[in-house]
Amino acid sequence: MTELHANDDLICVAIVEDNRYVRSGWEMALKNVPDFELVGSYASCEEAFRSETIGDADVVLMDIGLPGMSGIDGVKHLKQKYHRQAIVMCTIHDDDERVFGALCAGADGYLLKKTPPDELVKALREAHSGGSPMTPSVARKVIASFQKPVSRGNLTLTEREQQVLDLMAQGKSYATIANELFLSVDGVYYHIRHIYEKLQVHTRGEAMAQGLKKRLILPPR
Repeated sequence: MTELHANDDLICVAIVEDNRYVRSGWEMALKNVPDFELVGSYASCEEAFRSETIGDADVVLMDIGLPGMSGIDGVKHLKQKYHRQAIVMCTIHDDDERVFGALCAGADGYLLKKTPPDELVKALREAHSGGSPMTPSVARKVIASFQKPVSRGNLTLTEREQQVLDLMAQGKSYATIANELFLSVDGVYYHIRHIYEKLQVHTRGEAMAQGLKKRLILPPR
């Protein structure tokens, strides 16, 4: 990480967005905010990770549908390397898989791209202060998932499957899960296949969404 910014009252922000028109719009909106400093603007996670300034950001505004590494995987990477950063997703997607996948990966907020500039600035300040800003429709989706009666049917995870699911929910890589549970990576994949079959899902994001809905895992923070 480079030197800390001299003015501690400034909120340093970085942008990761591949659409140059959207990226430019975000840049203009943030540059006009007196207590914000834009320290980087990148078209992909890979470009951001190669830069020398991404670590200076207090808050990262990130899209999900990026070329190369997805925003969800990007969140995991940044959270592992820069624990203090707040990351706010801003995307056109509000489906369960992406919402819960991003939150389980470590995102601190989830906004839709129709969010007005003043609300965007307010959300970034909220994230920097320890809050979890969400577009109202997304917040209702998250709340509703925990208000619905739980129906697990005959679903029962083994103790090992539950351990694997818990670590997946923490954003751990399969290699890290293997190390923590003293399994081979193939062993982790074996349990994940059974978890997917029981939850009737096909991806990690879907598994997180179903795990939250069925209250097999705890909600993020």
